[in-house]
Amino acid sequence: MENNPIILVFLPISLGIIMIGLGLHLTLADFGRVLKLPKAVLVALLVQMVLLPPSCFLIAKLFSLPPELGLGLLLLAASPGGITANLFSHLARGDVALNITLTAINSVLVLFTLPFWIFIGMGFFLAAENNIPPPTRKVLEVAVLVIVPVLLGMCLRYFKPALADSAEKPVRILSVLILVILTVLAIASEWQLLKTYAPIIGLACLSFNLASLASGYLSARAVKLAKPQATAIAFEIGVHNSTIAMFIALNVLKMPATAIAPAIYSLIMYVTAALFAYWLLRQQRLNPSQED
Repeated sequence: MENNPIILVFLPISLGIIMIGLGLHLTLADFGRVLKLPKAVLVALLVQMVLLPPSCFLIAKLFSLPPELGLGLLLLAASPGGITANLFSHLARGDVALNITLTAINSVLVLFTLPFWIFIGMGFFLAAENNIPPPTRKVLEVAVLVIVPVLLGMCLRYFKPALADSAEKPVRILSVLILVILTVLAIASEWQLLKTYAPIIGLACLSFNLASLASGYLSARAVKLAKPQATAIAFEIGVHNSTIAMFIALNVLKMPATAIAPAIYSLIMYVTAALFAYWLLRQQRLNPSQED
């Protein structure tokens, strides 16, 4: 997979397009919204930054994952929420503004948390077999590839709002298509390896995905956040940015097997997110008066 020129070229380009699309949603006011929703933001960040990565170690042990597959799952946990979390949140009548705020904050915090968890993960999963130094410089390069397109999108929103509005929907559709194509390319490139590990890593990815959605929603409700905020947090935590995880696995770590977990997760999360959105909408129909 790491020698596939299509993926090596497609991954950085796709990441840039997706991040530009994210920037089209953002303004400086989105960052200021943190002051109005401190509890919701704090809960979401604690679950995503503190709870999820350690849970990957437990899942990897429970399913006896090979080291590189376990590391791939950790890359997912340490990656920010995917842009389609906003779409699922909107469909399920969640607080989309909160999603945008969380995505904006995560896009900044991941520059510091992702290198940390890569360092911990490589020591935990690979220390016995590989003496690989933490790829801090390469991860910082990835950070530039993430932040610069976001800033471009934000600048377009600020200086050309009409153009940004007209480009928002096409870029969102293109981003979804890119994710689908990227997943297909990743699976096709390592089909034999995928067939070998899919039964094990598939169950591990499903378990992690369900744990992400549930922990986001239940933790928010446990601290008395309203259902729209709980819905937003659930999708922000459950719909991970598998593109970033795959990019790091292939272009930074140079470990093709590490990209398998993000590839499979990207298939699973759309199904579970859709079912979860359907369940939330059904609950709202059955109990229309219970909005808090």
